[in-house]
Amino acid sequence: MTRKSLRPHLNQIRSWVRQGRTDAWIAHQLEVTVQQIQAFKREQELEADADGAAATDEVDLRAGDDEAIAAELEAEAAKRAEEEKHAAAKAQADADARAAAGEDEEPEDKPAPRRRARRGGGRGRRKAGQPVEATFDHGDEGYGLWLDPGVQDDPVYAEHWAGHRPVEVTIEEDQIVIRRAGVDDES
Repeated sequence: MTRKSLRPHLNQIRSWVRQGRTDAWIAHQLEVTVQQIQAFKREQELEADADGAAATDEVDLRAGDDEAIAAELEAEAAKRAEEEKHAAAKAQADADARAAAGEDEEPEDKPAPRRRARRGGGRGRRKAGQPVEATFDHGDEGYGLWLDPGVQDDPVYAEHWAGHRPVEVTIEEDQIVIRRAGVDDES
């Protein structure tokens, strides 16, 4: 483990030492080793007084911290118990409603039904020549037209448009017309 500089935390460490915090507690707060804290305290002359007690003009906050942590844990446990109680009551109400409606309970070992894919192919077959969903893209590298992946199932597209084909685009007020380049309107 590389040695982390504790110099930026000098005032905080000094305060914690005055409060009587343990080296292990300080090390945990700063995510360093206890040995690093002990060496830093020696270097900065933050050691306890000769009688072993830290020089303190401040109140020892360890007991207050412990009480606050205990209260927080109790509040979390109470909240979790309340949520579980609420979930159980909701499940029971749902079961009662199904029973009242005459629905059979689903066995718990029955797997959940598979979700259908949302992209491409999941929409069913289209008839040839029907409109296709598309997006006109104003990208950083130019403009593009993105067609619904289901267009590949269209027999007209497969026969006349699949692959890279040069096109001619006519932009009108209410439509954009795309035609294969080099083909007469009659054919």
